[in-house]
Amino acid sequence: MTLHLISVIGSSPGVGKSTLCRAIAEWLGNTGASVDHFEEADILTRSAFRPVTEEFAGGDGTVRPATLVECTRAYVAESLAAGKDYLVTDALLPFIPSLVAWGHDEGTLVHVMDELARAVEPAQVTVVYVHDDPATALRRAVEREGDAWEDWYVRKLAGSPGTRAVRDLASAAAHLRYEADLTRRLLAQTPWHVLGVDVGDLDAQETYAHARRRLVEVLGW
Repeated sequence: MTLHLISVIGSSPGVGKSTLCRAIAEWLGNTGASVDHFEEADILTRSAFRPVTEEFAGGDGTVRPATLVECTRAYVAESLAAGKDYLVTDALLPFIPSLVAWGHDEGTLVHVMDELARAVEPAQVTVVYVHDDPATALRRAVEREGDAWEDWYVRKLAGSPGTRAVRDLASAAAHLRYEADLTRRLLAQTPWHVLGVDVGDLDAQETYAHARRRLVEVLGW
């Protein structure tokens, strides 16, 4: 059976990315398939990504693109050896928000995407891109996490080389709009399936039902 990597990414905090990722992983697991649910925080603990953790903690809080590519290659190879059917990852591939925050330009990102496309072979990749208006999604995230989260998020962006222009929630939303346009351009150049899920007024269950219908088509069920 072909190994399928389903990467669930979001245009902004507050779009329901992690909730959708969990639901997809549970759905596929219930079919009897062998599923690895790679949660967002797992990048700090998975053995294949240990070099990423070591580099990030090494001083300047960044990771070389080549390290991201090689760790992704190792993760896919490890999963193939383990006989996995599906890898369902939360905010992993293709690392665009991190690369932008670390100051890499679009030309570098195009090169990294090309390298990642080769690194994940022979897995079939589907990117589920969950998006909503950034201002609306950020307000939703603040309502869920509290004012302290807003301060933390703005400071995090303001403290990174590629996002230093962020100074408040409004400028954070402006940056996320730019990043969403960049993400769409970059994903359009890959050989991967890209499923856009516009959250809008959908609740979590409706978002999952929509994404599942689209995935059934892509997976050829």
